[in-house]
Amino acid sequence: MLQYILGRIFQFVPLLVVVSILSFTLIELPPGDYLTMYIIQLEQSGTEVSEDVIARLTQQYGLDKPVYMRYLLWIWNIIRYGDFGRSFQWNKPVKEVIGERLTLTIIVSLCTLLFVWGVSVPIGIYAATHQYSILDYALTFLGFIGMSVPSFLLALVLMYVSLAYLNISVTGLFSPEYIDAPWSWARVVDLLQRLWVPILVIGLAGTASLIRVMRGTLLDELRKPYVTTARAKGLKERSLLLKYPVRVAINPMISTIGWLLPSIVSGSAIVSIVLNLPTTGPMLLRALMYQDMYLAGSFVLLLSTLTIVGTLISDILLAVLDPRIRYGGMSG
Repeated sequence: MLQYILGRIFQFVPLLVVVSILSFTLIELPPGDYLTMYIIQLEQSGTEVSEDVIARLTQQYGLDKPVYMRYLLWIWNIIRYGDFGRSFQWNKPVKEVIGERLTLTIIVSLCTLLFVWGVSVPIGIYAATHQYSILDYALTFLGFIGMSVPSFLLALVLMYVSLAYLNISVTGLFSPEYIDAPWSWARVVDLLQRLWVPILVIGLAGTASLIRVMRGTLLDELRKPYVTTARAKGLKERSLLLKYPVRVAINPMISTIGWLLPSIVSGSAIVSIVLNLPTTGPMLLRALMYQDMYLAGSFVLLLSTLTIVGTLISDILLAVLDPRIRYGGMSG
């Protein structure tokens, strides 16, 4: 087992290097830079920008250096000092800009993840063990609706219903009096009271999809000969179900951890914009639009790294749950 884990780790190290290069390259590909867009905005507002000011800003932002030099300095500062550079838009260190919203993003995403798994696994098991029942048809119908309705559309519907019929605003994570307030027990309670809306909106599509995955995979396992043999030997249905078929059927869900971790940090950008959530999704979108290269590059690097780490975690969990994967990986 240890050999399998070490082998996977050594495979991912060079991949991280490639990902860091690609992350910085992708940010540099669009023509122009943040300074160019900043000068255009100043000129459109009627402010004249002299050549001396342009030269000073170019040197200040390090835009006078070649691309490879900016990349090497960026990576070196990250490795040695944990410094991801300075955001041009916010005029702050990137880690401060991200840190302001990262906590709320993680809270929303982790609660959504617990909601998705806590609902989809038991419902998927029930639907598979009660195939073609009335409730199975109802859950299948609701699952298709959940997968087909865009999350931002559901957010708009909830906003309209709550304002038109309940006279309650469901946007934001805090009431107006707690938006800029320091953390306190009252602020935590206010957050919990409003947290169910983004959890429901963001988690509905993922719940519907995982229910279908769990149901289909478990149905395939229940038809296999080893299940029939175990039943013939008198093994109780619940023990049989949880000991073998469910462990195998949950494998596809565990393999999705690779994309679940980055989604915890990035959140759902469109839903966050619609619901006015102070998460990192809208910030990433704005950084890409304005070519704030250090902020956007740090986001892309962070999300790519979390994808790799999530894939590593899912590989290890799958190897623990299914020895066939572990022995197959070691022999390969």
